Amino acid sequence: MKVIYEGKLNNDGQPFKVQTLSMADMKQILSLQEVVIESLESKETLQPLSAKEFQYILEGNGLMIGAFAEEQLIAFRALLVPPIDEEHLGLDIGLTKEELPGVIYQEISNVHPDYRGNRLQKTLATLIMQELQKHNESYSYVCCTVAPFNIPSLKDKFAQGMEIAALKEKYGRRLRYIFVKELAEAKTKDWLQIVTVRMDDMAGQQDLLEKGWRGFQMDNREGVLWVDFGKKA
Repeated sequence: MKVIYEGKLNNDGQPFKVQTLSMADMKQILSLQEVVIESLESKETLQPLSAKEFQYILEGNGLMIGAFAEEQLIAFRALLVPPIDEEHLGLDIGLTKEELPGVIYQEISNVHPDYRGNRLQKTLATLIMQELQKHNESYSYVCCTVAPFNIPSLKDKFAQGMEIAALKEKYGRRLRYIFVKELAEAKTKDWLQIVTVRMDDMAGQQDLLEKGWRGFQMDNREGVLWVDFGKKA
């Protein structure tokens, strides 16, 4: 498939390349996902995809890119064009049914445990959004879900300028933050008001979100995680 980026790993200078993925990469995709799942202390922080779900994306309902070192898949990232149904994340964040076709999901992102610390997740996030904009300008929103206390994924989403717009049960009653980024929105934002809430205060966060606040960053203070929420004009 098409190579879209070439670089060197930060940790040891090993060359790697990033390319778009296809059905021919399915075996490596599933293998890497299994390695990542096995490395997790809490398996519930990751919602894995089935082979059928990966196939749905690879056959034209989204976009997948992967990083390879010596022909081994060491990281991948996916965007999904979601079906319009009652589980659509756009409905969770207050979009109208007419706006739902303008939403694309940031789906699963995996990095092999042996290659963490090379900023691969951030690199792939930038590259996949660049690829999306090259081929499709019809999307207005990017949405995704993240489990509370999944620190790497939360850092990833905040680093991209995504905001928490809801906190509710998804995927069989599992509590998830629902993130959104408006693609046409300015990168910097002035918040009229800011409040900070402990991440384990689920009710407090839900109350703010229901009143229109957005979570925009988190902080670890002496072992306690806090989320900053802002109120727009």
